[in-house]
Amino acid sequence: QVQLVESGGGSVQAGGSLRLSCAASGSTVSTYGSTYGMAWFRQAPGKEREGVALFWSPSGTTYYTDAVKGRFTISRDNAKNTLYLTMNGLKPEDTAMYICAAGGVVFSVNEKHYRYWGQGTQVTVSS
Repeated sequence: QVQLVESGGGSVQAGGSLRLSCAASGSTVSTYGSTYGMAWFRQAPGKEREGVALFWSPSGTTYYTDAVKGRFTISRDNAKNTLYLTMNGLKPEDTAMYICAAGGVVFSVNEKHYRYWGQGTQVTVSS
């Protein structure tokens, strides 16, 4: 069992920065937080949920979707079982609920591969 709690969202003007955190806990957190992939997804009203960044825990390999590449950075503190998403150069199109996921069984940001999900933290970027 793994619980994920996101924090760090808020309102920011275009061009600003935010750092999101995802704290993982539970009886199997070491297995799902370190052995498998962790990722950030986002979902805006009326739009499909989109995977934006992946951290492949076994190797530390990262992946970013084209929409955020060069602006967002995903990282993980293994000792604290915490996943981060540092977002720079934010755009209004980045406005969404950002959701942390864990337990990814393949190197993919397809949501169907993730077992555990947080509640999300809202990011609003104004122009």
